[in-house]
Amino acid sequence: MAFMQLEGLGKRYGEIDAVVATDLAVEQGEFVSLLGPSGCGKTTTLQMIAGFVDVTSGRIILDGRDITHAKPASRGLGVVFQSYALFPHMSVQDNVAFGLRMRKVPKAELQQRVAQVLKLVRLDPHAERYPRELSGGQRQRVALARALVIQPPVLLLDEPLSNLDANLREEMQFEIRRIQREVGITTLMVTHDQSEALSISDRVVVMQAGRVTQIDVPYTLYEHPRTEFISGFVGKANRLCGRRDGSGEVHVCAAGEGDVSLSLRPEKITLRGAGEGRLQGQISSRFFLGSQWLYSVSTALGELTVVRGNDGSPPLNEGTAVGLDWASDLLRVLRGDEVSA
Repeated sequence: MAFMQLEGLGKRYGEIDAVVATDLAVEQGEFVSLLGPSGCGKTTTLQMIAGFVDVTSGRIILDGRDITHAKPASRGLGVVFQSYALFPHMSVQDNVAFGLRMRKVPKAELQQRVAQVLKLVRLDPHAERYPRELSGGQRQRVALARALVIQPPVLLLDEPLSNLDANLREEMQFEIRRIQREVGITTLMVTHDQSEALSISDRVVVMQAGRVTQIDVPYTLYEHPRTEFISGFVGKANRLCGRRDGSGEVHVCAAGEGDVSLSLRPEKITLRGAGEGRLQGQISSRFFLGSQWLYSVSTALGELTVVRGNDGSPPLNEGTAVGLDWASDLLRVLRGDEVSA
């Protein structure tokens, strides 16, 4: 049995199913992200695991113990909230030590554990400071240290980076992953940011309308999305109409003429000279993203998005006639957006 197991976990509010029959097995030391848009049930799932929300149906098994109806404090889980929830009148080290004091840990052990975890999160020089004297990233690490110092079996992260600016957010993604790997703690993170989930997770659980729609390692999730919703939510994707030939091979066709829905990632399309490639088009707009150029191309199949790496050469001008090409094996066949358990 996995270290943590969700078995048919569900939450119902009146006539509304917030989470429906969710099954998930998390191995010890694994980093799993729950990914989805607002209202998909990911935060409710995390809160049921933490014990903050009562379970309507199903079970939560942790290391062989049924904790479905256990009090939050008795579960011993580490939780980092979106707001960090630090005590403003306490120093960094006192914030971190709070959980140990509540557990009546002896003073010598308490001091040793606080010192160790502050070093782990690289805040030992700031132990005497107060939250107001710290940057956003430093406050986030205090919250992480406070959750880790109690040595929980599982760390739960609820949108931990949403209050940070873009540059700091990216930096802290990798900092969280470094700390998680160093400690070896089983971690579940809730996020609506697909790049965040893909960059640091061992596996990603995509949720839609209260149901799990795909569980996969990041690479597989991105390269082989199962549904139309996932192909668009996890990265950018061009949606195309497709038709199978007699041998079962799929070909792109005009809208309304096919029998399957296809996905083609923008970076998988190659821009060629006019008259070359599989499809002809014209650059309708372009956007500079630093490391990339993003082009919108008008074609007979509709407006397609193409991403081209910035190699330092001048960009293509709007109005330029181009050819588009791609390898057939990069087309992904999608099923509809009907969600299923």
